[in-house]
Amino acid sequence: MDHRPKSAPQRLPPGLDIRSAAVLREIVEQYVETGEPVGSRTLSRLLPQKLSPATIRNVMADLTEAGLLFSPHTSAGRLPTERGLRLFVDGLLQFGELSEEERLNINLALARAGRSLQETLTEASSLLSGLSAAAGLVLAPKGDGPVKHVEFVPLSPGRALVVLVAADGQVENRIIETPPGLPPSALQQASNFLNARLSGQTLAELRRRVSAELAADRSALDELTSAVVEAGLATWGHAGRGEGRSSSLILRGQGRLLEDIDQLEKLSAIQALFKRLETEETLLKLLELAEESDGVRIFIGAESGLFGTAGISMIVAPARNAQDRIVGAIGVIGPTRINYGRIIPVVDYTARVLGRLLGPG
Repeated sequence: MDHRPKSAPQRLPPGLDIRSAAVLREIVEQYVETGEPVGSRTLSRLLPQKLSPATIRNVMADLTEAGLLFSPHTSAGRLPTERGLRLFVDGLLQFGELSEEERLNINLALARAGRSLQETLTEASSLLSGLSAAAGLVLAPKGDGPVKHVEFVPLSPGRALVVLVAADGQVENRIIETPPGLPPSALQQASNFLNARLSGQTLAELRRRVSAELAADRSALDELTSAVVEAGLATWGHAGRGEGRSSSLILRGQGRLLEDIDQLEKLSAIQALFKRLETEETLLKLLELAEESDGVRIFIGAESGLFGTAGISMIVAPARNAQDRIVGAIGVIGPTRINYGRIIPVVDYTARVLGRLLGPG
């Protein structure tokens, strides 16, 4: 479900009356704040309605039977299940509002002049981590904007580094295999050949032009140098699922995911999460999840299909440019007891700011 920050829920979730909704909301809010089970006597002091502990126990029993609460220990209080958290987020959550000062600080932090795109994305990820007390993630497809310079640098026999400098200052480095017997002058010749044809072109345009010249044998390059040129362009042409779909993920604040661990099996689940985040398949899936929504999306536990049932929640939003084109995704990953009401408006606003900064994409 998409979420845009709003002041209060419009109606009760299906199957809940006023009393059960109040009990569920209070249990979730206490869980988010303390992580501890909540008992009936505590609830009788916290709830605005004057309900006896016996009445509250009956309501809690009904919510437990409905699969919205569970008891972690015999004769203990109750905690929300992932289903209970989902019901809370979709129907009972009251969002906080970002102050003008907070909005200004987000804008200033991301719009600082003189930074490369990569530095801006890193700052956005760190900013989210700090504001949410969770791990901040920023995912941006590697753009196919104008290219400023291409350089081939020898590394060792059979290997060379390709350095690509985009017009916005972003630098990408890739390693390619070079043909046996390649003279050093061939790398310089390949660099000169491509740079002479840039003139503000994108990589896609450069690939088409060079491919046509090579196919027509109009390049005036020998066979070895032609192979270097083709290998250099191919490093950016086939990294993702289709041209332009290779993605860059920046994750900051991973240590925050470890602060809430109280069981050994959860540690291995978090380690598996970090490993999963490093795969290209996961990056594309994250981007697709953002593309399917207009606003903030909240995934609790296994709902995203990415992280299994590790007690992890993910809040993600698309970053859209002025043409309403999605140019990335931004969000946070944390334990299921993250502060949803606080984080959702932060993610929503930061995604909009980042979308404007990323430009036409």
